[in-house]
Amino acid sequence: MTTQTHMMTSTGRAATGTGLAFSFSAVRLRPLIAVVVASAVLLGVTLGGVIVPADVHLVVLLVAVPALTAAADNTCTTVSMTALACLGVVAVDVDDGLPSSPILPIDFLGLLVVCVLVLVFRRLRDVDHRTLHAVRSVSETAQRALLPPLPCRVAGLEIATAYRSAAAHAHIGGDVYAAERVDGTVRMLIGDVQGNGLAAVDDAAAVIGAFREAAHRDVQLEHVALALDAGVRRRVDQAGQTDSNAAERFITALVLEIPDDFHVVHVISCGHPDLMRSHGTDVDLLEVPQPAPPLGLGGDQAAYQDIFGFEPEDTLLLHTDGLLETRDAAGVFYPALDRFALLAEDEPQYLIERLMSDLTVHAGGEVQDDVAMVAVRRRAAPPTEGADEDGHHASPVATDFGSRPA
Repeated sequence: MTTQTHMMTSTGRAATGTGLAFSFSAVRLRPLIAVVVASAVLLGVTLGGVIVPADVHLVVLLVAVPALTAAADNTCTTVSMTALACLGVVAVDVDDGLPSSPILPIDFLGLLVVCVLVLVFRRLRDVDHRTLHAVRSVSETAQRALLPPLPCRVAGLEIATAYRSAAAHAHIGGDVYAAERVDGTVRMLIGDVQGNGLAAVDDAAAVIGAFREAAHRDVQLEHVALALDAGVRRRVDQAGQTDSNAAERFITALVLEIPDDFHVVHVISCGHPDLMRSHGTDVDLLEVPQPAPPLGLGGDQAAYQDIFGFEPEDTLLLHTDGLLETRDAAGVFYPALDRFALLAEDEPQYLIERLMSDLTVHAGGEVQDDVAMVAVRRRAAPPTEGADEDGHHASPVATDFGSRPA
């Protein structure tokens, strides 16, 4: 199940729904609150103007009435409140003995000017909101094309994803992930294009397309990684004809293969942050001793495959460096492994939702880098005729974890 950056688990799930409902209610109540406050100001200033001595001219404060209706959503509210404020001006000025004074039309004029300004700025705001909505719609469509939702379940694996772009008002950036089902295995990619936000989208689209093709074409995982590196290098060479900085473009990536019949995960790291794994109550970092160079820098990815255990009910957390490099106001990095340890027993969907929420809180509400996360849990196989008396499935399990193939 794919989520777009918000957060929780069983108890947290209810909290998330409550939070969203509260936010939605606050938006709906804002116009009503504006009208109530404007009405209170109108009533208070009018009564105060009648009560206080005539030499204290409180009626000028009524210009706040149309100004306060700026938060309302329609023109009628502003016009109606301005008309009532005009009646308040008449009541106060008549009480002060100023019906024939030039002060009365000046007070009227002040109200009308503020009313017109509110209507004009509301119109401009509505235009900006429509433009922003259109931009977001295009961004969301582009993201669905570039990063379509991964399937919730594939061959005994449960998968969930989360993504946050560093670009303001955008849902797409330079972090990528993909998964392909290939002949009894699931192949996965997570990568981080050099740079972030919208500027990295072009390279992100290219590497995902190359992975989808190579995952089905190449038999060996190392050949997939080599094909990705060759594709990125070709792209860098082509870009070098028009971009003098093209040689600095590269992509860090993890290329994974999870077979159905062996409780392992094959990993090739191309300069990418190590993935995390929970196993029962234990959580560890699956450190790759010698990662290959990032894609596009011409490394021999075929020499860098590692194998780690991945048992039923284990969870893998794949992520980009935005999860590790986010700092709080004091400059402290986000303690990703510690937080993963606290949340690892959650369902994958709620695990990454809560991590993304916690990361946002740690960053003070504004994450400065693209962040992508993929949580993968291997579900226990149901008992079959090949199960032993205790119900344990008799599928083969590789035990040479962490060693590098000869």
